[in-house]
Amino acid sequence: MDRINKLKEYLQTSPNDNFLLHALALEYVKAGDDAEARKLFEDILERDEKYVGSYYHLAKLLERIGENELAIKWYEKGMTAAKEVGDNHSYNELQAAHEDLVY
Repeated sequence: MDRINKLKEYLQTSPNDNFLLHALALEYVKAGDDAEARKLFEDILERDEKYVGSYYHLAKLLERIGENELAIKWYEKGMTAAKEVGDNHSYNELQAAHEDLVY
């Protein structure tokens, strides 16, 4: 069974598990299904603004498909969330990606 199907199977018993949803979104990115990955990342962040890991991946996806202005906004939201939860490592990654895109 491939990873996408395995993760979907796990999600049947834990449909709101952000870790599983994030992992599934990453698998969709690997499979080239940006639309499904984007939907999942956005759903995670709509439900839990403090799930910092999804900001970077969503913004990178948006950047890759040419939606740079939206990517910038997600990097900025992610930096704010990372500061709020005290995640300096994620803040630095988001800031570096943001600066690479803006400057």
